Amino acid sequence: MSRKNNSQEHYFSSAPKSNECFGIIRASLRGRNFEFMTSASVFSKKKVDLGTHVLIDAMVLPSKGSVLDIGCGYGVVGIVTAASSPKLQVVMTDVNMRAVRLARKNLETNHINNAEVRHGDLYEPVLGLTFDCVLSNPPVSAGMDIVKALIEGAPKVMVPGSSFQMVIRSKIGAKILPETFCTTFGNCEVLARESGYRVLIGKLSV
Repeated sequence: MSRKNNSQEHYFSSAPKSNECFGIIRASLRGRNFEFMTSASVFSKKKVDLGTHVLIDAMVLPSKGSVLDIGCGYGVVGIVTAASSPKLQVVMTDVNMRAVRLARKNLETNHINNAEVRHGDLYEPVLGLTFDCVLSNPPVSAGMDIVKALIEGAPKVMVPGSSFQMVIRSKIGAKILPETFCTTFGNCEVLARESGYRVLIGKLSV
C-alpha cells in the first residue's frame, strides 16, 4: 500500500511514527458488547465508523470454515465475526503494524480464541491459505488502485463457492467497483444500502 512521510502519515502507513495516544471504544455489535483499544494513526480511532457498522450488520457468514478480514485495523470486523461462532477460524491482516498490535490486544480483551492477526500488505500474509469468506472495509484514502487490488486479488485466497464482501461509500466508486466485482467474480450484488454506504458481495463460482 502507499507509504507516506511523517507529515502525511495515514492509517495505511506500515510503521506509523506518530506518538501513540491510546483510547477505549465500547460498542454493541450484532447483539454483543465489545471493547476495543485504539490509538493515533489507526482508522476511526474515536468510534467504530459507520461503514464498519453497515458491513457488520449486513455480512453473510458461513456456518463454519475460515474467514479473512483484510485491512482489519484494530480488529472490529474480525473480532465480531469470530465472536459470532466458535466454528469459524478468522484471520485478520493489516499493513499497519500499530493496528496489528492493537488487534491482537483486542482479541485478548474480548476473549476471542478462534482468530489470529498477521502483518503485511494486501494478500501477502495469507498466501497459501484459502477462505470461505473475505471481508473488507477498504482504505479508500490509499487510492482506488488499492481498493481494486483488494477485489482483484481475492480469488487466489478463496475456495470455490466462497464470497467476497466489501463496504463502500455509495458516492465513491459506485460504478467502478461493481464493474470490478463483475470482472473478477462474474457477478455482483448489493447486500445493503444504508446512510450513504453499500455492501457489495461477489461469489466465486463452484
